[in-house]
Amino acid sequence: MDLITFKNMSKEFNSGKQTNRVLTDVNLTIKENELVMITGRSGSGKTTLLNIIAGLDKPTSGSYFYRNHDLTNKNYKQLADFRQNKIGIILQNYPLVDEKNVFENVKIPLWNSDLSKEKQEQHIIEMLRYVGLENKAKAYPKELSGGEAQRVATARALINDPDCILADEPTGSLDEESEQIIFDLLTDLHRVGKTIIIVTHNKDLAKQGERQINISNGVFHSVR
Repeated sequence: MDLITFKNMSKEFNSGKQTNRVLTDVNLTIKENELVMITGRSGSGKTTLLNIIAGLDKPTSGSYFYRNHDLTNKNYKQLADFRQNKIGIILQNYPLVDEKNVFENVKIPLWNSDLSKEKQEQHIIEMLRYVGLENKAKAYPKELSGGEAQRVATARALINDPDCILADEPTGSLDEESEQIIFDLLTDLHRVGKTIIIVTHNKDLAKQGERQINISNGVFHSVR
């Protein structure tokens, strides 16, 4: 089944009297349980694409469908609800809240959950166990390595059981060992049915996806 569909989608940003077109007439379909790697130079539109998929931004023109539901003209409140329930986001700089410990950071997306406190706590521990950090539940971000912090961010992205994981350079600031751990976690999620979309500059990493798309000057080119 098609999960994400863009039809003639373009995105422009206005700066004074200038208009900068970042994405141009994108026609793209991503199916459920695909592992898609997106590559391209800095400023090519990769992050903008992820922001639109997540409902953090809107297309200037064209259409965006998620499971055949048209999200193009939804307001930001509706898009926030969509993102809360359907999308998990992992960023390069693993933005954790310094004043909260690991357990509390992972709990943040559950602020509006219907789960009981006991169920929430159980679910958080399960997620920390999944990323191999159950023993770090009471640690604070400053006490973590970069790889550990990124695994906490991954657990937080998974806590609401999203359909789709968007990872924007998730291994960009990690050493080789931590990079492989994060990528293995993402491929494990793919194996259990999640759709994974990864933006990366790492050519070797990009080759490990089922499908690779390169963005150049806002235009999509299928690599394989």
